[in-house]
Amino acid sequence: MSNHAPMPPLNALRAFDAAARHQSFSRAAGELNVTPAALSHQIKGLEEFLQTRLFHRRTRRVELTDAGRLLQPEVSEGFENLQRAVRRLTQRRDDNVIVVTAGPAFSAKWLAPRLYRFVAAHPQIDLRVAANLALTDFHGDGIDAAIRFGSGDYPGLFSEILFEDVMLPLCSPSLLEGRSPIRTPVDLLHATLIHDESLVHIAPEAPNWQSWLRQAGIDGVDVARGLRFNLADHAIDAAIEGAGVVLARKVLAQRDLDTGRLVAPFGMEVSVKRAFYFVCPQGHENRDTIRLFRQWLAAEVAAG
Repeated sequence: MSNHAPMPPLNALRAFDAAARHQSFSRAAGELNVTPAALSHQIKGLEEFLQTRLFHRRTRRVELTDAGRLLQPEVSEGFENLQRAVRRLTQRRDDNVIVVTAGPAFSAKWLAPRLYRFVAAHPQIDLRVAANLALTDFHGDGIDAAIRFGSGDYPGLFSEILFEDVMLPLCSPSLLEGRSPIRTPVDLLHATLIHDESLVHIAPEAPNWQSWLRQAGIDGVDVARGLRFNLADHAIDAAIEGAGVVLARKVLAQRDLDTGRLVAPFGMEVSVKRAFYFVCPQGHENRDTIRLFRQWLAAEVAAG
């Protein structure tokens, strides 16, 4: 036979706790995101369950009765204990979780193909990748770290450079042969240009086909024509399929170059004047999960 007295509904106790703190049903209802009528109904149910009145209802406020004052500190302490236990459990869970955000192209072309090595080396860590170009709110978005392409000027944050980048023309090996082969920069006069416009807003000074052709000394190429993509990996994938010649960021295309899906028909790399950075809140860089991820990133960058 149980020695435990029956417990009232938890929602009714939450309603009582909020109303006791605010001394107002309307403010308590606002905190709990319910209507004042619903909150009043919950408290009335609690009073019926306990067979005692807990509040004196005044015109614009409520006051605890003697029974309410006896109950309030115990209920408040009970909710604090629950919240403390949940925080401890969440902290324990989060110790093994790291959420990393990176741009979609970097995630697809560089990060994702390598992640199996991180998982194999650190099976105890739950790594989650959020591909996003938006600026990161580390406090509001639940993000632990970011890999960002930019200037490295991130006030109030820890940042370290991973690698700089260059751009160069790339195409499918199939375009090196045929009736109109791509072998020298002059051949771009009859080629389809693929434009990667992913840097237009974040790095407007980055090279484009117009500036690359000017530096190469090639005149007469109509840079207004061709295919345009707002995501770098889409532009690279179009080139892999033989749609044309892309002025691509080498870091993102390196894997495709290594596997022979893309070739650099005539080189001539130009600096993007930006770099990839690892970024996280200041002071978090040595947290165990983040430190291990940073070390893995550094080893991957060094391996090429």
